[in-house]
Amino acid sequence: MKKYEAVFILDIRRTDDEGAAFTKEFAELIASLGGKLESSTPMGRRQFTYEINKRKAGIYFDFIFDLDPAKVIDIKDKYKLDDRILRNMILICDRPETAEEGPIKLNLE
Repeated sequence: MKKYEAVFILDIRRTDDEGAAFTKEFAELIASLGGKLESSTPMGRRQFTYEINKRKAGIYFDFIFDLDPAKVIDIKDKYKLDDRILRNMILICDRPETAEEGPIKLNLE
């Protein structure tokens, strides 16, 4: 199994509970595919720089999970035509365990 990170942008007009139901649904999907959800981080509402499907804002979610690489396609297929989702992205999470969290500090002296 590999570690993945998924970012979803939900349509504000199609989401009643700030995405709580979507988070629960996504966790159940990962479990049904034999994976393990490590973390789910709601990142809140954010304004877009450019409109997406005539929407000016969306609700962002970040998920980190372990899953078999062959089953990632099932996630993409399930949410491809979901009208609640404006954008989604699933990446292999290859961040080293010793990486520091937070902004990168540059020493320009």
